[in-house]
Amino acid sequence: MVLLENLAKMAVQSCEIEKGLFDQMGVKRGLRNSDFSGVLVGLTHIGNVVGYDNKDGKLIPREGELYYRGIELKDLSKGFLSTGRHGFEETAYLLLTGQLPNSTELTDFTEYLAEQSELPPFFSKNMILSLRGRDVMNMLARSVLGLYAADEDAEDFSEVNLMKQAISLIAKFPVIVAYAYYGMRHSFQRKSLIIRHPQKHLSLAENFLYMLKGKDYTKLEADLLDLSLVIHAEHGGGNNSSFTTRVVSSAQTDTYSAIAAALGSLKGGLHGGANLKVIDMMNNIKENVKDWSDKKEVSEYLLKLLNKQAFDQTGKIYGIGHAIYTLSDPRAVLLKEKARELADEKGRMDEFKLYELIEELAPEVFYQFKGENAKVICANVDFYSGFVYECIKIPKEIYTPIFAVARIAGWAAHRIEEVTFSSRRIIRPAYKCVIDRSTYLPLESR
Repeated sequence: MVLLENLAKMAVQSCEIEKGLFDQMGVKRGLRNSDFSGVLVGLTHIGNVVGYDNKDGKLIPREGELYYRGIELKDLSKGFLSTGRHGFEETAYLLLTGQLPNSTELTDFTEYLAEQSELPPFFSKNMILSLRGRDVMNMLARSVLGLYAADEDAEDFSEVNLMKQAISLIAKFPVIVAYAYYGMRHSFQRKSLIIRHPQKHLSLAENFLYMLKGKDYTKLEADLLDLSLVIHAEHGGGNNSSFTTRVVSSAQTDTYSAIAAALGSLKGGLHGGANLKVIDMMNNIKENVKDWSDKKEVSEYLLKLLNKQAFDQTGKIYGIGHAIYTLSDPRAVLLKEKARELADEKGRMDEFKLYELIEELAPEVFYQFKGENAKVICANVDFYSGFVYECIKIPKEIYTPIFAVARIAGWAAHRIEEVTFSSRRIIRPAYKCVIDRSTYLPLESR
């Protein structure tokens, strides 16, 4: 339509701002400093991401570390893995309360979490299955807003009610995602509609697999999914979706509105969907590289990617590089250890070794391409998470929703902190208007 085309063209032209003005006026685009570190905008007790040391204003690369409430993710994960337990429930407890639970506290919390997984009466039919949707993330956000109507205390900001809402959402996310996926594929892919009710004796990760696949999953698959949920549960307050949660919560809106906003952020392709890009890129590499073990051939193809001569011509090697991590991403390190076991179980060790080889070669190729001043890069968590989900046979449509199933624990913790800490204040940054002033012209003079 010509009208819309003209309106769109004028709108885009009116939005263009000269790039040099940002530096001239000291504006840090994307809240990023010139050294790629994030602009400090708040304080938190919840999570901490360490990817480099800052000495005399210079960033020094180091092995990455991620802390949940002061406890390093590596120690937290090895703690429950060493005893053969699933750890997401324990992690959620830690993020929400700031403390690790003892055995009794963990049992009580896990049982209460399982009880809260039940959706309100008719919610599944009316909100998820009848209101059809093509995108599971959108269906999840819509369902979260729908839960507001089912909560008689939706606007209650008491500490007890905030915790009640947080646990309820953590428990219900896997159920909503599973039902939304089957509703979507039934409505738009003409496949069977399958609804499995959550089983209270299963862990949250096992329940999610059960609702997706029935009993057709292995212990290792459940262990990998649980670990994936743990390592995605929190990533400091500076990531886009957690910051969104805090910005919206600072305005004193309700829990459901704040979490729906976070879901909108996570749905963005620059935030939550990177592992899908990795899968597509790896399929492209597997089709075009004859010998997956040949370092020279693999390196040459990675160079083609950087030169925008292969795959999607964006010049990116997806899954390699991170805004904060330099020498290593601790989440990728942990996931890779278990992914090797899964690859062996599924007979996909050749593919796993290709992933390993690309992880080894990509930084070298990147440095050659960019020169001596290239940023230090490593494989990030998205590089291996998609491979893990593929091995478990999780549908691609719910890769990003799985991220949400995990991160709701961190979002809830950040919301509680934002609306209860004594130094709270509505988040209101400034934008400088750089357009010249003009005068109003009467209609007949235009």
